[in-house]
Amino acid sequence: MAKDKNKVEYILEEEEDGMEKKIKKIKQKLKACQKEKEEYLAGWQRAKADLINYKKEQEQKISDYYKFANQGLIAEILMVLDSFEGALKHSKDGPKTASQFGQEAIEQLYNQLKNILKNQGLEEIKAKGEKFNPELHESMGEIKGKKPGFIVEEVQKGYKLNNKVIRPSRVKISK
Repeated sequence: MAKDKNKVEYILEEEEDGMEKKIKKIKQKLKACQKEKEEYLAGWQRAKADLINYKKEQEQKISDYYKFANQGLIAEILMVLDSFEGALKHSKDGPKTASQFGQEAIEQLYNQLKNILKNQGLEEIKAKGEKFNPELHESMGEIKGKKPGFIVEEVQKGYKLNNKVIRPSRVKISK
């Protein structure tokens, strides 16, 4: 009976060893599955964040597109605005050949055009008396002056469209 008891104990020990090995394998597989699950989850979270960022970038690009869609048109209209400014300057400074009514009509058209452009996001770049800034101004020459590096004369006005420079001011700088 002792032999049978030993034999049963031996068989039980072998079964326990086999069960422990099976449990160990199952635990290893479980760890591998958990690791794989975490990798998939992290990848999914990165992909989701990338998609959200992509959508935001596309929305910003579309918004910028709409803001600057008229940039070419407005740049061409600026030439008309320059002509108005030149005509107004010469008619005020020169001999009074145009009637007062004609002068007022030109000023009204000029102001109307300026308001239209302003409503589209156009703003003049301040130049005369300002410190030269190559991002906003383009130097057309130098003149002797009291404050070196400051703008003495504005040759042509510069403009920004929605805070983006579309034409720098052409200026003369004191040296």
